[in-house]
Amino acid sequence: QVQLVESGGGLVQAGGSLRLTCAASGRTFGRYAMGWFRQAPGKERQFVAAITWSGGSTYYADSVKGRFTISRDNAKNTVYLEMASLKPEDTAVYYCARSATLWSTEDWRYDYWGQGTQVTVSS
Repeated sequence: QVQLVESGGGLVQAGGSLRLTCAASGRTFGRYAMGWFRQAPGKERQFVAAITWSGGSTYYADSVKGRFTISRDNAKNTVYLEMASLKPEDTAVYYCARSATLWSTEDWRYDYWGQGTQVTVSS
């Protein structure tokens, strides 16, 4: 069984930064692509970023490209999301997830999810 635990969310002013961390259990973490998604109240869950198993390739939603950076440390079973120049529209619960495929923007392709961490950006 794989467990994913996110941390690092909080309240930040517009223009500020946060770093989210996702700690994973299990010995096979380094074999899977990982992704970050977010869900704002009343909205569907949306893709934010993904990273391949080796960390060699990363992918971003257009809305966060140039502001967010996804990275991973396979030795620590951890994936990160560095968020900068935050905007009020980035307010959401952020989830990390393990991809059952190479990587994807589609949430149904991810088989394990964390409980989420709230990010609130004030204007």
